[in-house]
Amino acid sequence: MSRLQQLLAVLAVALSAAGLGFAIAAGGAARQPAIALFLALGVLSALRVRVPWSLWLDGALALFGAAALLLALPLAATPASPDYWLALAAAWVLVWLFVERLTRALRRGDLRGRAFDLLIPLLFGAAILVVWEAVTRAGGVPAVLLPPPSSIWARIVTSLSVLAADFAQTFLKAVLAGYALGCGAGFLVAIAIDRSPFLKRGLLPLGNFVSALPIIGVAPIMVMWFGFDWPSKAAVVVVMTFFPMLVNTVAGLNAAGAMERDLMRTYAAGYWPTLFKLRLPAAGPFIFNGLKINSTLALIGAIVAEFFGTPIVGMGFRISTEVGRMNVDMVWAEIAVAALAGSLFYGVVVLIERAVTFWHPSVRSGRT
Repeated sequence: MSRLQQLLAVLAVALSAAGLGFAIAAGGAARQPAIALFLALGVLSALRVRVPWSLWLDGALALFGAAALLLALPLAATPASPDYWLALAAAWVLVWLFVERLTRALRRGDLRGRAFDLLIPLLFGAAILVVWEAVTRAGGVPAVLLPPPSSIWARIVTSLSVLAADFAQTFLKAVLAGYALGCGAGFLVAIAIDRSPFLKRGLLPLGNFVSALPIIGVAPIMVMWFGFDWPSKAAVVVVMTFFPMLVNTVAGLNAAGAMERDLMRTYAAGYWPTLFKLRLPAAGPFIFNGLKINSTLALIGAIVAEFFGTPIVGMGFRISTEVGRMNVDMVWAEIAVAALAGSLFYGVVVLIERAVTFWHPSVRSGRT
């Protein structure tokens, strides 16, 4: 084991021992037997110094700890007893230890497969949700400040029709339209700038100026120009996504090496054959970098733009109105839907990038 893994193992045993001591002294072992059993198993994990201890045992112990913490929540006092918090800390350390050992096993080649690569972020996300649920409920945090994930999930389940309508208004209309127009315009202007030195001197500073415009200043103007419906939000997205696409494409078009350009000139290739056969393929990683950046900027821009005027539908409209009504669980439900949509959108762009630029060293190394 590495130095960090040894430290985490010792810390997990120490936290488990302290929690078990509190549970026995205060009678918590009888009230919450699952927590006491987890703490006892955490103390027994000290046997790793004598016997081989599989990383999957750490994973199983952390999973059992998370389940015990969640099952004990209805019985936990508010605020919870010290043994509960120590068990929560021990479970977090065991998850950290398991992920650390799993990462090193993947690096050494002991484990292979895409499923193991996905397991690490899934575990990290699940651990955050468990800690969030435990802290908010066992700590008595008011729901108006931070609702637990269970309340947010309940709101999502009971408000599917509202969330679907908001998603269609914001993402399917404003985000996708603005993303396509903004990225397309940035790409075409980059080609024009590359072709004309005059445009390069004139349009690049103008694009830099547009990127510096604050969204809270642009959004009301676009609402006045294009109305309260989704076209004004798409216009804001165009403004936000234009410059990143422009800059990345211009940089990519200059990425082709001098030797490759000389080779094209020896074949008497003109500007357009060189562009399509050499420079655009070389610019592929840069172009997709701009597309990935814009996949998140587009959603942010559309949601913020809806704060300044929209029909009675949309993610930004729902967030602004429900905050005023103190329905914070609905606000977090909209945030969860937006985060999921943005992550999936980014993932789709990454998959397309891997299919198109499969030859690039960054993509090849990412697949190994």
